[in-house]
Amino acid sequence: MNVSDAKPGQILVTGGCGFLGSHLCDALIAGGHNVVVIDDFSTGKWKPIGVDFIVTHDITNPLPDMGSFDRVYNLACPASPIAYQSDPIKTWKTSTIGVLNVLEYIVCRCPTARFLQASTSEIYGDPLEHPQVESYWGNVNPRGERSCYDEGKRAAESLITDYQRCRGFDARIARIFNTYGTRMQPDGGRVVSNFIVQALRGEPLTIFGDGQQTRSFCYVSDLVDGLMRLMESDVTEPVNLGNPVEHTMLELAMRVRELTDWNSDVIMRSLPADDPHRRRPDITRARMRLGWEPVVTLGAGLNQTIAWFKEELGR
Repeated sequence: MNVSDAKPGQILVTGGCGFLGSHLCDALIAGGHNVVVIDDFSTGKWKPIGVDFIVTHDITNPLPDMGSFDRVYNLACPASPIAYQSDPIKTWKTSTIGVLNVLEYIVCRCPTARFLQASTSEIYGDPLEHPQVESYWGNVNPRGERSCYDEGKRAAESLITDYQRCRGFDARIARIFNTYGTRMQPDGGRVVSNFIVQALRGEPLTIFGDGQQTRSFCYVSDLVDGLMRLMESDVTEPVNLGNPVEHTMLELAMRVRELTDWNSDVIMRSLPADDPHRRRPDITRARMRLGWEPVVTLGAGLNQTIAWFKEELGR
């Protein structure tokens, strides 16, 4: 199928072959939607089954003509620290120039489309307020190793908000907190996948810092449900999507050891620069405006993720 053959009324998902994007595509297709995917395959590798077609393209370049869409989800950007720090200039360009290219495509080819931006809890930096509510402006180092992602996503929110103000653009912004589940990259550098892969390989679990820094872990199916609810809502302000239950890194490591039956040692290493010490979303807006909150417990989600990694590593 040629790129120019895309049918009006379809859904476009940029980054649709990544961890989160592929799960979103699966849910959209299961709901009877026609889906077109853009991905440059720099980090994503999961080709969703049932999409109309997949366009191999880097959104830092102007988008090819794919016709018109009713909904556009922008998930195109490396999200793990290892991935986004491996080429920080490319990460910044994806979060800024790439978003601009997607917005301009919508303005020119499908001006009535609704757009959703996958933003991040990283816009809060190492927060001085806890838990983090959407009105908090954050505590971000603009010159640190993580700034390509943190400031890139902040710039994207600013750009999208100006399109809303100046052009009446129909946009949604999801601030995504730590998400985990099947299809995570074994070497992606996320803490859940790190612990699980190390345990399954019979290696010590590596904890950075003293293990008391916290995160809140949302299973991927819950997060996808939140994205779809936000897209179909009338909420135009940013919305936190994540699990409000907070866990220390040491607690997570012990849970993974228990569920994998691996009584491994724990190795403590120095905390990376600007790594947040505490992270937990206030999801009041999501509860009140979207009727959304996570339902998958950490234990249930870890069991599904561990089972998937056992099979994946076995290959």
